[in-house]
Amino acid sequence: MEFGDVVMTLASLIVILTLVIVPVDIVLVSAIGLELGIWVSRAVSTLIAGLIGGYIFAGKLAKERLASSGKIVVLGVFLVILVVLNLAGQPDWIAATKDTYEAANPGTTLSTAEWVSVVNMAAFQLIFMNMIMMLVIGFIGLYVGSMLRKPSKS
Repeated sequence: MEFGDVVMTLASLIVILTLVIVPVDIVLVSAIGLELGIWVSRAVSTLIAGLIGGYIFAGKLAKERLASSGKIVVLGVFLVILVVLNLAGQPDWIAATKDTYEAANPGTTLSTAEWVSVVNMAAFQLIFMNMIMMLVIGFIGLYVGSMLRKPSKS
């Protein structure tokens, strides 16, 4: 699979993910709550988008299914890292991270440098969780989706 095909497949997957994630968010967040609902929604949406994308691009993935799926997912992880880093730079996110840390560790007083470390660790934890989700669930969805479509006879 050429790099242009990888980029086109990933772009299509992002569009599919965006179309899937909103209704899944609405259903799961209202059913199981905001904190858990968001994570479950992301996992389910990533799997669904991978299945649909794998099915659509099965012809391109057929020759080197494992390697091609891996290339798409690795590029997707890079995109996820950029998105999460953008989120981590938001002022409300930093305040929320501080509030969460103070709630978990009451009476703790940290210096500015220590707060930077806490916020940095929280950002990398968020990146790690999203990376694992994309690598594992995204890969499974893409691989299985590409196997669902029968090869065309020529």
